[in-house]
Amino acid sequence: MVNHKLLKLEAGLYLVATPLGSARDITLRALDILASADVLAAEDTRTCRKLLDIHGIPLKGRRIKSYHDHSKPGNRRQLLDHISEGRSVAYVSDAGTPLIADPGYQLVREARNSKVAVFAAPGPTACIAALTVAGLPTDQFHFSGFLPPNQMGRKKKLVELMSLPATLVLYESPSRLNALLADIEAVGGSERQVAVCRELTKKFEDVQIGNVERLLSYYIEKPARGEIVVLIAASAEAEIDELDLKEALQSAMQTLRVKDAADAVAGAFGLPRRDIYQIALKVQRESQINE
Repeated sequence: MVNHKLLKLEAGLYLVATPLGSARDITLRALDILASADVLAAEDTRTCRKLLDIHGIPLKGRRIKSYHDHSKPGNRRQLLDHISEGRSVAYVSDAGTPLIADPGYQLVREARNSKVAVFAAPGPTACIAALTVAGLPTDQFHFSGFLPPNQMGRKKKLVELMSLPATLVLYESPSRLNALLADIEAVGGSERQVAVCRELTKKFEDVQIGNVERLLSYYIEKPARGEIVVLIAASAEAEIDELDLKEALQSAMQTLRVKDAADAVAGAFGLPRRDIYQIALKVQRESQINE
């Protein structure tokens, strides 16, 4: 158990990052703030209470107020009213950093609009933890959280994202992981490098790295469980001949419109969209003639 320092906190909103799994990953400053804040708010009050109990932080008459994505505007107003009356409010989401694919954005936006001071107590976040262990490039990365759950929306978003010259970081549920991997393969090809990071910092932490075709086969045989972060490497630069492009377009056009297929292939190979679209039209015409 850590001895917590009681702080004289300035009135304001304190966004406190909490552990992803291992309770000891919390920072000393986060513990001090949770011990000192006048008001505590949490995405899940039970999870917050458990964290406080683990670290021996007494409530001392404080109640943990519930605040999440489905909270009413009045709930935000109540928290901000506490601050306007000179109190400090500490907010935590279930795990990781508030706002990063977690609740808190509306609260922070309204706090800023109300000229309320906002402070960060930084710490764990799953997207950064995954980037550090996956072995994919980290000089440029793009975090996109959860993609649309339906296949059409997911593929459309992947077409847009996979053309970026950066490692992509996504969150996904176990039940949709295989569908996501299949769509990554359809949009970017079977050799696209992917990392699947599960249960980071927890007992059954696991990281699988390889081309998307191998990972899809792996998770079909061994369905994933737990919290998942998926990283997609940027497309590798290579010499590509027109036959390769046509084969990739033919595969993409089985499930995508011509324009979307051209966008996907252009992004996967790092080539100009206009040029690939012309080749896609040619492939479409040839297909119609052969029919």
